[in-house]
Amino acid sequence: MRTDLVSEAGDPTRPNEDFAGLGLPASGQGGCVILLDGVTPPRDGTGCLHSVPWFTARLGGALTELTVSGRDLTLPEILSGAIARTAEAHAHTCELSHPRTPQATVVLTRWSDEAVEYLVLSDSVLLLQSPDGAVTPVLDDRLDRLPRSALATDALIDAHLRNKEGGFFTAAADPSVASRAVTGALPRHEVRALVALTDGATRWTEKFHEGDWTALLDLLAKEGTRALVERVRELELADREERAFLGRSKTHDDATAVYVEL
Repeated sequence: MRTDLVSEAGDPTRPNEDFAGLGLPASGQGGCVILLDGVTPPRDGTGCLHSVPWFTARLGGALTELTVSGRDLTLPEILSGAIARTAEAHAHTCELSHPRTPQATVVLTRWSDEAVEYLVLSDSVLLLQSPDGAVTPVLDDRLDRLPRSALATDALIDAHLRNKEGGFFTAAADPSVASRAVTGALPRHEVRALVALTDGATRWTEKFHEGDWTALLDLLAKEGTRALVERVRELELADREERAFLGRSKTHDDATAVYVEL
């Protein structure tokens, strides 16, 4: 097995809001990847005393422990339990019903000798490569399918779309959101490699169109996760100077990539 992980803050003066972890059980059989992309909060607050990095660290830690030890649990059950555990840690001090209570996107995958299971919630991405080299992206594209007019302001999004039916879902304080995730499983022999990416890393494909998902995975396999992030940073800097691309709210974003050859 080969693993490669990088996580870099978009702004060195601000904490990285992403979380990534690899779990390898002591039995030596199987493993897991946990990836979270914390949602940057608005300036007018979240109803919570805690930061997004506090939340992603808590949720990521709970997901890692439950995924490694809870082999009898499904991935939605693991996500639900981790959200509930994290909510309990600050329910007595914070307004968890606030639409911007700390929250994150989720990629969770677990493999054994028999199967590779996966779960994706919101706009982080999981790539699965078959032995013949074909790459299948696992996407929760609900946010992308919403009309741009519905996303005009944060107030509209929070009132009508964020963690609401007909909108999109993130891991926040409601454990039932786990049932909204995109989930599935494949036989272990059908997966040669997998990649988990936050949207700061997927910019190489989704924003700058430097290559498709297959090309992105090939880049990681040949040059590593650090090379991907470095190329994204170069593209972001050129974009800032030339204004050649539109649709980004900030020049740099936290970027995290995890590559695993099974």
